Amino acid sequence: MRDPGRSLLVPLLLLSLYPLSLTARPFFLILTQEDLKGVAAAPPDELLYPADWDEFGDSESRPEEELDPGSWRPMFESGEPLAAGTEPEELYYSGVSKMMAAASSGEGRLMEEAVSEFEASAAAGHAHAQSALGFLLGTGQMRDRSKGKAFLYHHFAAGGGNMQSKMALAYTYMRQDMYKKAVELYAELAKVAVSSFLITKDSPVIEPIRIHNGAEENKEALRKSRGEDDEDFQILEYQAQKGNAIAMYKVGLFYYFGLRGLRRDHTKALSWFIKAVDKGEPRSMELLGEIYARGAGVERNYTKAFEWLKLASRQQLYSAYNGMGYLYVKGYGVEKKNYTKAKEYFEIAANNDEAGGYYNLGVMYLKGIGVKSDVKLACKYFIAAANADQPKAFYQLAKMFHTGIGLKKNLATATALYKLVAERGPWGSLSRWALESYLKGDVGKAFLLYSRMAELGYEVAQSNAAWILDKYGERSMCMGKAGFCTDAERHQRSHYLWWQASEQGNEHAALMIGDAYYYGRGTERDYERAAEAYMHAQSQANAQAMFNLGYMHEHGQGLPFDLHLAKRYYDQALENETAAIHNCPSDATPSKSCFC
Repeated sequence: MRDPGRSLLVPLLLLSLYPLSLTARPFFLILTQEDLKGVAAAPPDELLYPADWDEFGDSESRPEEELDPGSWRPMFESGEPLAAGTEPEELYYSGVSKMMAAASSGEGRLMEEAVSEFEASAAAGHAHAQSALGFLLGTGQMRDRSKGKAFLYHHFAAGGGNMQSKMALAYTYMRQDMYKKAVELYAELAKVAVSSFLITKDSPVIEPIRIHNGAEENKEALRKSRGEDDEDFQILEYQAQKGNAIAMYKVGLFYYFGLRGLRRDHTKALSWFIKAVDKGEPRSMELLGEIYARGAGVERNYTKAFEWLKLASRQQLYSAYNGMGYLYVKGYGVEKKNYTKAKEYFEIAANNDEAGGYYNLGVMYLKGIGVKSDVKLACKYFIAAANADQPKAFYQLAKMFHTGIGLKKNLATATALYKLVAERGPWGSLSRWALESYLKGDVGKAFLLYSRMAELGYEVAQSNAAWILDKYGERSMCMGKAGFCTDAERHQRSHYLWWQASEQGNEHAALMIGDAYYYGRGTERDYERAAEAYMHAQSQANAQAMFNLGYMHEHGQGLPFDLHLAKRYYDQALENETAAIHNCPSDATPSKSCFC
């Protein structure tokens, strides 16, 4: 058995970990001996089986409506008309419907009606209406912008079970370094997210698509997200129809998880998987095992689940051993629980570099399931799994940092890791709906949805919403205090969104913050703060920021007049972006770079 963690100096690459100030950068988290000082080799008896440290979770597939109550999903994924009425729930969904219509059409009257219905529903104690009001007040739509009132509404909504308000509160606490409060909320949210993951391997994640690559639209990423209209998908589907087993599997996978801009369709997915297994495609066998274990679109049947996983394992699909081991741990679909057999299967997966194998062995050693409890060894396995981007391993490491079991207690690190996992929860569907709206040309609705996600702490959404404001101006359908956003309101909101994205390590956002201060967009002109922002972007090898710093040194704007430093920055910019060489216009200024 290979040792997954021979050295405790193991780098964990966490590119989405938060930097907490404008000058901070994304960082490598290094786990050293210091993190294990004073930590026992096994947890004390009273901590060994606390209720919140579940052994292997449950394979039950819970509907997203249950995991994310009050979601706007009925607006996008339900063909059923919403009932109208005066009950709080009816008023809430009526308000959501009008808010979406207003975002598309720009009709201030509809948005005002939406806010009034949210207020009536919220006054009756409806948590999801309170969450919607928190969002609108926090962004200043049809009411005075008030972070204090927004916080209160989210606080009440979170107490009433609204998960998106819990995300908003957790992000707010994290930005203020209030980790004791942030970590508790993110822990709860991460647990919900983990409950939806697969049992054999990491689930494909619908990552938020960055719709821009700086100044321009990200055409390649958008092209790959057009679902059934994408030419590449049409070719793949044609190959599947002609009997290509790999194509059948991929089409089924896209429908099952809603990848590449497709709407999730378990019926179509199941049909393609069955066709693929008839041709001996092992990954489809494994997913059929998952489907039957979770009861996702079919009646749950653990016996069938085990049979499909066993067939997949016989074709050397080692991740399938994780599913078989899981069923032996739980005693599902087999004669009885068998921890020895489960460990044997997990070791086969781990020996073949399957991250799930490392994770599952980590759980066994952490909990002492069929083995002697060994927290240090469990930690090594979780690190190996996390280095292979296994989100459940991030979750376990977060709990270790949170509780001080196995790793030295560190609430800031625990918060960051929980956030990483929590952002894979069902509320991430907002990104899919926003992208669908954008691809259909409904920029206003896309902006509204990205703005909601931005409030929940998603950096990509913060960046996308800010870019839409800057790119589309009035066409963004940005709603302000009294209807359409004024230029000042739009610039202020864009500035705030870029600032949030910059805090989370987005170097283009730092560049835009610098531009805002340099030109006085949405804030007072301040050359020194512009230079600070450009320094942050420059530290992440942004050529435009390098040019801007050179220009400011050349002209003594916010930086000392220094032609030598100016030339040094110009040279660095040229080295980092040789494609930017062209003739200098007479009005060259920061963010209008040229290289002569």
